Amino acid sequence: MKKSGAKSVPRAAPRAARPAAELVIITGMSGSGKGSVLRSLEDFGYYAVDNLPVDLIPTFAELVQNSATIHHAALVVDVREGAGLRKFPEIFRGIRGNLRTRLIFLEADDETLLRRFSETRRPHPLAADQPIRESITRERKLLAPIRALADVTIDSSKFNVHDLRAFIRERFHGESTESKISLYVTSFGFRHGVPPDCDLVFDVRFLPNPNYIPKFKKLTGRNPGVAKYIRSFPQTGEFIAKITDLLTYLLPHYIREGKSYLTIGFGCTGGHHRSVMIADQIRKNLADAGYPAKVAHRDINKAV
Repeated sequence: MKKSGAKSVPRAAPRAARPAAELVIITGMSGSGKGSVLRSLEDFGYYAVDNLPVDLIPTFAELVQNSATIHHAALVVDVREGAGLRKFPEIFRGIRGNLRTRLIFLEADDETLLRRFSETRRPHPLAADQPIRESITRERKLLAPIRALADVTIDSSKFNVHDLRAFIRERFHGESTESKISLYVTSFGFRHGVPPDCDLVFDVRFLPNPNYIPKFKKLTGRNPGVAKYIRSFPQTGEFIAKITDLLTYLLPHYIREGKSYLTIGFGCTGGHHRSVMIADQIRKNLADAGYPAKVAHRDINKAV
């Protein structure tokens, strides 16, 4: 029984739970966009560090884990580290046993990396006195053990800076696109080779070729007259309908399995007429089905 005049002591309010700490480590090929990813994460509130020495990563991870102010952090480690990079796999395994840690590996095909180095005129960090292609090959071999540990591998060959930022926002900032997959539809000419970044390739050379119609020869599949000619054949409509059905069937499954981007290629002989018209129509059909896609015509301006 409570005594008269006794005062109850108010309980202290429960302390708010500290958000779970997270460390994102960014690595990969030189020229693949690691800096862009780091800046994007920094914009999303991550504490960002570039080129932290490998030996200091455990100390940094402990700081993140115990800090009252830093809850999300990101750092870049790559071949600029030199021989110390060999220690990274063991250090990474040790860290992720105590702290939520994700490893992002960025790469791109050789031609894309060569073009980027040519545009920026920056030397490759492995060797300024040897051909860049040789440095790229050597770098891939050095990074292979680290790539095998990655939670997320991003091929930035088909990304510009804005696309890459959107991808990172979707994965790490909780803002997803409507379709949760980035779609690219491209037309090409088989005589110029199949684009190496295509995930799916469809050959439309079975359709009658407008190139043999003199008034269409110098035009493209974006010309209304050319497009009307190609559509005049029943197999054109059947093909478009079947491919649209196939893609709208496949896309939810790709998304469910975590595929982040898909490139669909349509090829004809020269890449001027049939593939252009089909690619444009498929892009429209995908958009109508709720899957916005970008379209590109790789060979449309090449000589007939």
